Amino acid sequence: MDVKEQLKDIKTQLRLSMNGVVSQSMREKGLDYKLNFGVELPRIKSIAAAYEKSHDLAQALWKENIRECKILAGLLQPIDTFFPEIADIWVEDIRNIEIAELTCMNLFQNLPYAPAKSFHWIADEREYIQTCGFLTAARLLMKKGDMAQRPAGELLDQAICAVQSGSYHVRNAAMLAIRKYMQHSEEHAFQVCRLVEGMENSEKEAEQMLYAMVKDEIND
Repeated sequence: MDVKEQLKDIKTQLRLSMNGVVSQSMREKGLDYKLNFGVELPRIKSIAAAYEKSHDLAQALWKENIRECKILAGLLQPIDTFFPEIADIWVEDIRNIEIAELTCMNLFQNLPYAPAKSFHWIADEREYIQTCGFLTAARLLMKKGDMAQRPAGELLDQAICAVQSGSYHVRNAAMLAIRKYMQHSEEHAFQVCRLVEGMENSEKEAEQMLYAMVKDEIND
């Protein structure tokens, strides 16, 4: 079956699995897609399982402005042909938090160049590129836990800065990265505590929120 036929076959399966209630609920929560069949994630994964990973199929799926096709693309893209410049093209095309989270989980965190790329994205000022940078970094911290002192310091500086000035999704992704960093060791947790200790009585709401999150993490 060629890519065109596979794409047609996948779209047929998506239509058959359509759930208007889920689709409507997502719209109400602000998850806006040009086309959203409302197919639930376990079903999307079972559709993906029927296909071999394929660069051409994944690229064709990603180009479709359809929620489920974007998710399937991240599941079916082979790592070895997903070059850094393609990762940049994909991340620039991400327009909402669901696709950001799922693509980071299913694909970006597994890339051999993910550590360097996550820092590159964090330095970008565009909302979802920065969000993907922090989400990828958080995933890497969950897998590997540790990082060298210099990049760790840079990540924490960038994350704290993003919590103070970033948009809602950037702020949440940055806080997740800080939390995952703290969870690795007592030394990491202590390091973050030292960075936020002066924020307890801050007049800035974002700093109070960051301090409270760090305190909660310590007390857990």
